[in-house]
Amino acid sequence: MTKVWCVRADFGIYTKQFVEGGYAAIGWMPNSDLASVKARDEIYPLYKAEHPEDTSNIVIGQQVGQIARFLLEIRAGDHVITPAADTEWLHYGKVAPDPSYQYAPGSDGCPYRHRRRVDWAPKRLKRGDFSVPFQNTIRSSLTVFAISQRDEFLGAIGEAAPPHTPAAAPYDPYRVVLEQLLELDAKEFEILVGHLLTALGFEGSEVTGKSGDGGVDATGELNVANLAKVKVFVQAKRYGLGSKVNASTVKQLRQAIPFGGQGAFITTADYQGAASDVALEAGFPRIGLINGRQLVDLLIEHWSDIPPEFRDRLGLKPGLVRA
Repeated sequence: MTKVWCVRADFGIYTKQFVEGGYAAIGWMPNSDLASVKARDEIYPLYKAEHPEDTSNIVIGQQVGQIARFLLEIRAGDHVITPAADTEWLHYGKVAPDPSYQYAPGSDGCPYRHRRRVDWAPKRLKRGDFSVPFQNTIRSSLTVFAISQRDEFLGAIGEAAPPHTPAAAPYDPYRVVLEQLLELDAKEFEILVGHLLTALGFEGSEVTGKSGDGGVDATGELNVANLAKVKVFVQAKRYGLGSKVNASTVKQLRQAIPFGGQGAFITTADYQGAASDVALEAGFPRIGLINGRQLVDLLIEHWSDIPPEFRDRLGLKPGLVRA
């Protein structure tokens, strides 16, 4: 079974070289050709020779682990993802047939000499189209790591997951929760979103909208350990399952965001492609888009932080199944 990996290009600095050169690459040991390495233990003395300043076994173990993953665990046919410099986008491709390792001169603008040949796809994927767990995985600070949401990725690129024949129609927990959310009235839904903002770490979350006003429904300020503060203006709207929010609706929210702020649109539905383009259009406030499935992911993650009256109102138990 093929696996899915992320190989970072120094936070997108060298993504262009990766894609145009047909490879994914790592650094760490520029003076050692690793073509003959067959086991993880062989990497330790080579790493220590090039990095005598690293005396922590924890640091050495982490770095050697990532090198071993790149050399020994990533196999031909596996999928590789690398974020672009604009991290809203993800490039993806397949590892070329063995031998795919190359010890390159690093003369193409990318200093990483340890490379695996990758056949990159011509199109990119939008990070925001994936589930919250997938997006959380991509946030890892590691350079080389596995993506556990394999089936979700395969679905996104149009490759079917391994076939299976369930004995009965599969239970869809997302649909069950979304149906319960649609039982809320407009004001209740906006208040629930305000509670969710607080659970996500926003301070001073406040429901500001009026039903049917088409503008900002809630606000909150995200304080990241006093390093940065971001004011977010939120529109929270219920739409029927299977429907899609259009570009003009997202643009309407954008017009209500003051200078220096950012936006978020949270819905029970999904978004048209043009709406996603508007949300990320250069020169305008960024708008994060949360669709119905991502909203359910967030509720699952923060269910214990939602007030009891809302948990009772939705009639769901932990794990978000009907009580």
